[in-house]
Amino acid sequence: MSTVVPPISPPGMPIPVEDANPLLSGRGPAAWAMRADVPDHTVHGEPKIRPMRAVPGSWVNERDPDPRGWPVLGADGVVAGTVTEIWMDTAEPQVRYYEVETTGGRRVLLPHGFSRVRARHRRIDVRAIYAAQFADVPPTRAADTVTLREEDQIVAYFAGGVLWADASRAEPLL
Repeated sequence: MSTVVPPISPPGMPIPVEDANPLLSGRGPAAWAMRADVPDHTVHGEPKIRPMRAVPGSWVNERDPDPRGWPVLGADGVVAGTVTEIWMDTAEPQVRYYEVETTGGRRVLLPHGFSRVRARHRRIDVRAIYAAQFADVPPTRAADTVTLREEDQIVAYFAGGVLWADASRAEPLL
């Protein structure tokens, strides 16, 4: 029986990430904490982050764009999917995620902070990852809630993409 020993890096050097998809490695910019695997709750005991379909009386202000139905483009300019729902923070009414139905038919959450709403063009741009990489965004177990751990994993996936979505991003600029 043999064991796999990770490569040793000299002190001060980065640990190489050789995973098939480094965005799922849990290391470097894709690191996430082992938070509780339960939804965050409001002071009233309700799940804090919910899709608008699950929050009676919620709406998008008429002065704000409603991106439901808009395409989501990856960093390569290719359509990754379509926005199907807006997930909001019910304790502090604000957009937290966009639910995206990928071109492969999966429903994934796109963190609002990694998106750029292009109202004039009626689309959402994402610079962190490419369209094909939306297929591997970590899932949520439930259709109408997201746990603290799932949130960390989803945000870490997009953060990892800033550096590792393309091998050329990890190289020096000089």
